[in-house]
Amino acid sequence: MTTTKITVTAPNGMHARPAGELAKLAKGFAPARITLRTAVKEANAASVLSVLALGLKSGTEIEILADGGDEAAAVQAVREFIANIRE
Repeated sequence: MTTTKITVTAPNGMHARPAGELAKLAKGFAPARITLRTAVKEANAASVLSVLALGLKSGTEIEILADGGDEAAAVQAVREFIANIRE
C-alpha cells in the first residue's frame, strides 16, 4: 500500500466536474484500488458520488491510499490532479 497526504487548495473545493475527472483517472489505474480519506470519512476515488460525499472544501487535508497494481503511480497521479484543480 502506498499513501500520501495533500490539502485541497481549489477555491471551490471538489465539486462535480473535478470529481468526475478524478473518478475517470482512478478507474484508469484498475486493478489498483484508490481511496481518499479525511479525518472522518473515506471514499473510493473511482466513484463520483463517493468523492462528492466527502464534501472536500478548500483547506481540507486528505490522505490518498492505493493498493494493488501500479499503486505508486496511482497515488502520484491523484495527488497531482488534486493539486492542480483550479476551478
